[in-house]
Amino acid sequence: MRRFVLFSVAGLALAWTTAAGAQGLTMQMGNGWTFSFAGNVNMFGMYQDQKSSGEVDSPGALTGVGDKGFFFGTGLLPAFATFEAKGKEGSTDLAVHFGFAPQVQCGGRNHDCFGAQIDMRQVYLTAGGSWGQILAGKELGLFNRQNILNDQTLFGVGATGIAPGGTTLGRIGFGYIYPNFVAQLTYSTVGGKPGQFSIGLFDPSAFGPYTQLKTPRIEAEATYKKDEWQLFANGTLQNGRDPAGDRSKTAVGGGAGLRYTSSGFSAHGSGYYGSGIGTTLQFNGVGSGSFFDVATDGEGNLRDSYGYFGQLTYTTGKATLAGSYGSSYLKSTSSEDRFKTENSLVSGGVYYQATKSLKLVWEMNYQWSDDKDSPLNPTKNKAWTGAFGLMLFY
Repeated sequence: MRRFVLFSVAGLALAWTTAAGAQGLTMQMGNGWTFSFAGNVNMFGMYQDQKSSGEVDSPGALTGVGDKGFFFGTGLLPAFATFEAKGKEGSTDLAVHFGFAPQVQCGGRNHDCFGAQIDMRQVYLTAGGSWGQILAGKELGLFNRQNILNDQTLFGVGATGIAPGGTTLGRIGFGYIYPNFVAQLTYSTVGGKPGQFSIGLFDPSAFGPYTQLKTPRIEAEATYKKDEWQLFANGTLQNGRDPAGDRSKTAVGGGAGLRYTSSGFSAHGSGYYGSGIGTTLQFNGVGSGSFFDVATDGEGNLRDSYGYFGQLTYTTGKATLAGSYGSSYLKSTSSEDRFKTENSLVSGGVYYQATKSLKLVWEMNYQWSDDKDSPLNPTKNKAWTGAFGLMLFY
């Protein structure tokens, strides 16, 4: 399976330390600014068994056929080192943030692995005050980001191929689309209130033959919290022009979800729908040799895609038990042979807080890829993946 470049988010270091009980390192500088350093190191041992009977090769299918293997690697979350400096000048709060995301594996079952694979996920500045906040730089997108933040496999493995060259997929492509880290200029209303709204201009992305991009992409997200409930909705809009065909198309997507948290129990449900946004990786996709082609058909018509997932977690003492189910679908257009690619994942795990900073993880995942609308009715591709890992947050 191809290398998957996955994620973190602004302030994720804080989320890590909250979950693990660690505090990171914060220093007060002589000029009134503060400097902080935080992150994690994690590694998982994984074994995957792919069934040999699978026949699905429709665009966007993610599950392999007939292979078995053991491998080490980071999970969905790469190891992370984040550096942040914050200060206040007049009535303006200022900050800069850098996030480095190295990994431990070579990928592809290679013996020789020279140099470290380091992904510079985050480089951004913020300026804010009583009027809200502006973020400028490279950071996670708004569309579908709440799904990634609430995904249990953030602390595990989820779906994967054997010996990937990057992180595992988690539930990306199996219930939501990865928003990616992209250059952006985003405004958010003041935090700490029940409702918050963010809207931004993003570095544009090509989709299919629509490679001439004259305007930035627009993404937006609204969240609302009331007692134990959180509601969120988000969307994306990208226009592109096909210079060879002298035509333009606009890809659009929308999503929403609801989360409930109370007394150690949480429940999450969400879904998305889009046209021309692809599957797994936003505007593109992976699987069956179609990495950059799944958002459109061969004639440039936009393919529809959608997905959903539900999740339950329960924490007792130091242990959190979690289970989830979700699927992503990619549909053919009226101009091509009929297909509807399904990628589904059932995940279950135990996440044990052994010490203030050390987390132990056991996880079992069952994934499959199917073609739900093919007249040939192919046998679906299926795979089991078991994993055990250690995560140390600092």
